[in-house]
Amino acid sequence: MSPEAIIEVLGYANGTSAPVRLMLRDGSELIGVPSSVDTHVAAHEVFLMSSDEDDEMEIAVSLATILSAELIS
Repeated sequence: MSPEAIIEVLGYANGTSAPVRLMLRDGSELIGVPSSVDTHVAAHEVFLMSSDEDDEMEIAVSLATILSAELIS
């Protein structure tokens, strides 16, 4: 998946509070709701909130580590 397509999916999900599934270069998978997508060269990351309403954990993921992003329901 192209970096532009990944950013497009993350941007849409961020604007609509939709959950996404991210596949990372190391083979791991993350599921969450983007709370911020920062494409500035100094940051180049997405912040994901847990999709579990009882868990308020937020993690930062470098956009360079993401292989694919898909909306989930």
